[in-house]
Formats: sequence, C-alpha cells, structure tokens
Amino acid sequence: MTRKFDVVVIGTGEAASPVASGCRSAGWQVAVIDSRPFGGTCALRRCNPKKVLVGAAEAVDWVRRMKGKGIRPEEIRIDWQELMRFKRSFTEPVPKSQEEGFAKAGIVSFHGRARFVGPSSIQVNDNVLEGRYAVVAAGQKPADLKIPGAEHLTTSEQFLELDELPKRILFIGGGYIAFEFAHVAVRAGAQVTIAHRGPRPLPRFDPDLVDQLVKSSRELGVDVQLGTEVMRVEKSSGQLVVRASASGQQRTFEADMVAHAAGRVPEIDDMNLDAAGVAWDGQGVKVNEFLQSVSNPAIYAAGDAAASGGPRLTPAASYEGIVVATNLLKGNRQKPNFLGIPTVVFAIPPLAAVGLNESEAREQALKFQVKKEMTSNWYSSRRVAEKYSGFKVLVEEGTDRILGAHLLGIEAEEVINLFGVAMRSGMHATDLKHMVYAYPTRGSDVRYML
Repeated sequence: MTRKFDVVVIGTGEAASPVASGCRSAGWQVAVIDSRPFGGTCALRRCNPKKVLVGAAEAVDWVRRMKGKGIRPEEIRIDWQELMRFKRSFTEPVPKSQEEGFAKAGIVSFHGRARFVGPSSIQVNDNVLEGRYAVVAAGQKPADLKIPGAEHLTTSEQFLELDELPKRILFIGGGYIAFEFAHVAVRAGAQVTIAHRGPRPLPRFDPDLVDQLVKSSRELGVDVQLGTEVMRVEKSSGQLVVRASASGQQRTFEADMVAHAAGRVPEIDDMNLDAAGVAWDGQGVKVNEFLQSVSNPAIYAAGDAAASGGPRLTPAASYEGIVVATNLLKGNRQKPNFLGIPTVVFAIPPLAAVGLNESEAREQALKFQVKKEMTSNWYSSRRVAEKYSGFKVLVEEGTDRILGAHLLGIEAEEVINLFGVAMRSGMHATDLKHMVYAYPTRGSDVRYML
C-alpha cells in the first residue's frame, strides 16, 4: 500500500518528536516510523533510566561519605530488583503514552525498519510512504567492535534491564557509559573493571579533572585499566574470559558480564540511503548548515543520525529537531548554534564541561587565562565530605569572554548550566562573577572561579 504525507519522520525520540509535532501543528500530514518501542533512546534506553540508577547510587554515596560525621550508614544498600522496578515505572509507560499522543495529534504511526526506495519514499513492512520530505532522526546503536566473541557482550540497553546485577562486570571502553554504569554497579556491590585502550579515558574532558575522577574511581574499588585493548571475549565454564593487550603484554580478565561501552554509531546503515541519493558516512547523514542533506534537498536529518558537527547529546538532538521543523515549515532560515551546550558524565562525583578545553583553545590561537583549583578544602565540599572536586575556567584576554568551563564535584551538572547560559548569551566573565548568588549554594562558588 502506498500512502502520501507531507513529511515522514524516521524515529520517535528527542530529535524526531519536535519535527513530527511541529509540522503536524502547522497542518501537515505527518507519519512517524520506529522499529523499537516509541519514545527514543533517552527516555527508554539511556538518559532517563540511567539517571534513576545514578540517583540511588548518589544517595548511598552521600550517606557513606558522612560516616563519622553524624550519619550511621551500616544499613544502607541498594536493592537492585526494587530499584529496577522503580526505574521501569518511568520507562514502561512511555511507548504507549507516546503513541497515544501521536494518534491524538493526527500523526500516523508505523512500526518496523525504514528503508528508502526512492528520493523521499520509504518502505516499512508492506507500506510505501511517499513524503514531500523525509527526516532521518533514528538515533544511535552500539558500534561493531569487530572482535571475536562480540556476541557475548551486554549492551548499555541490556544493562538497564538487568533483573539481577552480576558479581563481576568488565566494561570495554572508557567513556560516559563505562564510568556512569561502573559507579552505579560498584555501589550496588559488584566488582567492576574498566578496560580502556587509550592512555586516558573521557578524552573530551579536561585531563586534570579526568585524572581526579579516575583516582576517585579507583579508591571506590573500580579497577580502571588504561592502555588496555580487548582483543577477544570467550565463554568458558559459566563465565566470560576477556583477552586483552596492554603495553605489548597479554592480559586476561574473568567476568560474569562484559559490557559494551566503547562507542555508538548512527543507526542508519540499513536504511538504503543510497537509493534516495543521500550522502552519508559513519558520522551520519551529511547535512548542510540548515541540517538538510547535501545531496538530496528533500531529506533532512537531526540528532545522532546527522553529521551536523554538533554534540551527540539529548538536548542538542531536541534542539536540532526544532531547527529542522522550522526550516521545513518556513524554508531554510535557521542554523543550529551549538555554543554553550554543556555535557556531563554522571559519575559520582559528576564531571561537567562546556565550551573549549585548553588544547582546543590553543589550537585556535586564542589568548586566554586559566582559572583552576582543586576545591576539596572549600566549605561547599567539606560540609558533605567530598574528597574530589575542582574546576578549570578559560577566559579570553581582552574580551573577558568565557571560552570554556570544566567542573568536577557534587552538583557540577547544575552549576555548569550557569556557564553555558553566560556563553550562549554573550555575558562577560565579570558579569557572572558579580552576580549576587543565594548562599550557601554550589552556584555561589562560581564567583570564586572567575
């Protein structure tokens, strides 16, 4: 069956939903396609459920830190099964709610894999959807590690559905997923190893603060192995054996679960984009400054599926969806502005960043001052027994412009937004410094960072 629409949107997550709802509100005939439960990665398989688990781990960590300071933590522990039931109270209602919302708005939903059969025609099961436009917003999937035994790996999505937490867990990769899940798992009683092939994990973050987070992780009990490349995974006698190479030496690790935390790629390789004349690569659909395909003007892309040059973050995906909707409805008039979008590793303590780091600023030949300090001796850290905290802020000489900010410590994920707002709105560092803050708060520390 062939059906015609003004726009066909592939995906139902943070990038797709603003396009579908925005175009439908303008009176367009809209279809959405998703082969997974409706709601997208963030709501179902990443940000939101992960933060529920992190919240429990933060509560345990807070109480344990305060041992001997008025709090007795002996009975504090994570009940994994109960925590997962709580987590599912957030995720399970989403697909039905999302699909009902689409239906109420008059958006037509299709379940199945999308495959292009023409410049803006898409086949899903037995239906061919012909759109004046199509938007690729299908999100990401775990990268193919191309190692023997990859079939034994547990994805981050599967980790978030575990009914029982394994005793021994090894994470392949040293990025967001590895550190976030490791900090939850170790506080829930698991023995945790992170095997990262590079010399330093979390390469997008400030190296000094990353070193502090690694030190904190190791003290917590996470075995962080750097310069360690996993070569193969074997199943033997009811356990998994990981063969790795480190400094030319062979290493062996034993685990009950080996988790894939070594990167994700756009989930577009089976869409038959070539049939639509859509240029793409491993970074996503190649788009111009309006998020329109460089090779087919009927196609737009947003979020993780677009090679837009923007950060692979949920807020950025949602923002790109809004940009695409605007350009579809009003003609290409809006370009995404990625300045001042923060990113956070929700470890405990969290690590947050916005803007440039020192090496990036030097590569751009910028002249700047660096304000930095480890702050475990500050009142805001001492009052909650926080051992690892610090900051680094880059301020351009002559303009007083904030080039970047990097924070480690409790509530870093909130304070970083102040720097993001300042950068995005063009505020000077002096403006932020002279703000009168509520006290005592983490936000009031900002004036001492500038």
